Amino acid sequence: MERYHQGSLAVQERVGVRELADHVGRSIGTGIKDVATAFLALQPHLVVGAADGAGALWASLLTGAPGFVRATGPHRMAVRGGLPAGDPLDGALATAGTRVGTLSLDPRTRRRMRLNGTLEVTAGGFAVEAAQVFANCPKYLQKRQPLELVAEGAGVVRRGGALTPDQERAVRAADTFFIATTAGDRTDASHRGGMPGFVEVLSPVELSWPDYPGNAMFLTLGNLAADPRAGLLFPDWESGAVLQLSGRARTEFGPDGSRSIRFRVEAVVEAMHPGRLRWSAPEYSPANPAPGPHRGRTTR
Repeated sequence: MERYHQGSLAVQERVGVRELADHVGRSIGTGIKDVATAFLALQPHLVVGAADGAGALWASLLTGAPGFVRATGPHRMAVRGGLPAGDPLDGALATAGTRVGTLSLDPRTRRRMRLNGTLEVTAGGFAVEAAQVFANCPKYLQKRQPLELVAEGAGVVRRGGALTPDQERAVRAADTFFIATTAGDRTDASHRGGMPGFVEVLSPVELSWPDYPGNAMFLTLGNLAADPRAGLLFPDWESGAVLQLSGRARTEFGPDGSRSIRFRVEAVVEAMHPGRLRWSAPEYSPANPAPGPHRGRTTR
């Protein structure tokens, strides 16, 4: 199995972490181990990244009672149910062969697991034949406790091509978002976290955030080096609302070794879906850097 494609390898070389990336990359496999099987069965959320029918990349959030996501074989994850009505990926997750990246994150324990592969449509939802399975460290994950499942909701409340003032405020207040990226035959869903304000709103159609120290694999930045399409998902943990953005992103490398990502918004979906889960206020990760302007700041 090739763990890295040329995009990730190029970023690793540029940053000088090829040897470390080779070591860390040994954790990437194709099998779902027993500990991962047990972890999946406890989760009420699953983030899924994929391209819609027009090729735009999105990250979406599925919610269900624990057990709605489960391993049904050593290389297969099954999901019961589907996305809420109006979600940008509703059609993609009903199409066999869709390349998907998934992320299961537990705010209660700061644990997370990524599983990428190819979608199979099932009678009760969908399944993913795993091509990559691995866990990540708890860095930049805020700790939260579930409060309640809210049955009612207005569904999609706004679509557009740029952020509204209220949406800009939501992005500035965010301590967490998820990013879907793709390259070649791989699609990936990943997490980004920090103190509120770590994502800058440069304009209604442009965002920026720092690349904090991570696992040295550079899967997300490697994908962006090969394919600029990206989808962002900003959850409002306390209300259960979601803000989804689709667009294009690029990495900016500073002369001092700093890195930041610029994201250009092309489409926006804001929703308050029925069946959403509300969470407590956060206990911030001790790894979070202090908030503040990040352009030009050294992040490794």
